[in-house]
Amino acid sequence: MTIIDRAIVRALPAVPRQVVKRLSSRYIAGTTLAEACDVVRELNAQGKEATLDVLGEEVTLREEAIGLRDAYRRALDMIEEDGLRSNVSVKLTALGLKLDRGLCHADLTAVVEEAARFDNFVRIDMEDSSTTSETLALYRQIREEGHDNLGVVLQAALKRTLSDIGELGDLRPNVRVCKGIYVEPREIAYQEDEIIRLNFLDALEALFDIGSYVGIATHDDWLIGEALALVERRGLGRDDYEFQMLLGVRAELGDELVREGHRLRIYVPFGRRWYEYSIRRLQENPKIAGYVAIDTLKRLRP
Repeated sequence: MTIIDRAIVRALPAVPRQVVKRLSSRYIAGTTLAEACDVVRELNAQGKEATLDVLGEEVTLREEAIGLRDAYRRALDMIEEDGLRSNVSVKLTALGLKLDRGLCHADLTAVVEEAARFDNFVRIDMEDSSTTSETLALYRQIREEGHDNLGVVLQAALKRTLSDIGELGDLRPNVRVCKGIYVEPREIAYQEDEIIRLNFLDALEALFDIGSYVGIATHDDWLIGEALALVERRGLGRDDYEFQMLLGVRAELGDELVREGHRLRIYVPFGRRWYEYSIRRLQENPKIAGYVAIDTLKRLRP
């Protein structure tokens, strides 16, 4: 990220909300569950599957965590009612992880049990490194309590990831592998993109070695090519892996993967917390942040 990019990122909170909303609308399916289901329905018609994410994290009140738990249960109900090809993805800090671990365990279990009623699936999203150990511990606990319809996310940027895969091996975990978006200290995370890419591939190899179903979450052309070569070398079938992408990002690449016969799942966020999500997503993407700055300057110009 350049000095100019960093300056733009720092200025984002001062950008008018309507400008942020307009530029980030490509990433967000709306504020309501009905709007999100309309987007999923359209994706399904294109041969793509989806993961619904109710926006919200780092809750500060028990009532917020319980509200998000119930929002996920309603989402699962509507997915079933409308016959949509979608699962859900949850952030544990949205379900109360930093308030009360017991509350978070109860909330997550309730969502997982609701999904199991419909033979559906829940993915625990991974947040910054302050939550990694607790996230993996809760994942193991709920799996060992007999819930198999639960997966997790591992980040290639973290140096601990290959070790984590080894420790999860007995569970044959369903894992989404991504590069990782959080700014982490050099002591615990790789900083160079090329090393992160190589660790991503090592993580895929290690997960396939233990028989995991893997969500290959990336928009990186090189990584997608290498992942496809890995899948071919191992003789893997459609039911052994899927590709995953964000709503509104490189849709043409996703279309190409679908045409080639690969399963593709699109991450579909929605909800009232769109602004907080938008700012975070824009901060992760300096190019889009630049568009925000240019748009703002145009609005200020006489």
